[in-house]
Amino acid sequence: MSISLPSQVDVPVVGDRAPADSSDGDSSNGMDSYFRLQRRLLVATMLLSAVVVVVTAIAGSLATAFSLLVGSVAGLLYLWLLSRSVTRLGENSRRLSRTQLLVPVVLVLVASRLPQLSILPALLGFLLYKPALILQAVFDS
Repeated sequence: MSISLPSQVDVPVVGDRAPADSSDGDSSNGMDSYFRLQRRLLVATMLLSAVVVVVTAIAGSLATAFSLLVGSVAGLLYLWLLSRSVTRLGENSRRLSRTQLLVPVVLVLVASRLPQLSILPALLGFLLYKPALILQAVFDS
């Protein structure tokens, strides 16, 4: 049994893009822009969190700044889990994962059990991803 191969095989190079009329190129371009947006949101959240924690440490107390820091790390984890769940939505599942919902619950439980953490600053730190999301939407439009 013999297999004949064409004389010229068109093998795409890693950096090549699909033709513009291909539907795979559109979805790839859409996913590329989604991943860029995801990265920008995470970076904006980190920068905003860092600024707020530093300003709170200078103007307020270190204990409050620490609670804000713990909350903002939890907010980053929540945002990352949510974006990962959205990324997987089209691949092999049709519903969002609920594991990211445990993050605020665990944050409140930890903040209520540890005397070094205050619940209100930790929750405010957790919600710092929201202003970063709004600022990103304003800058994109």
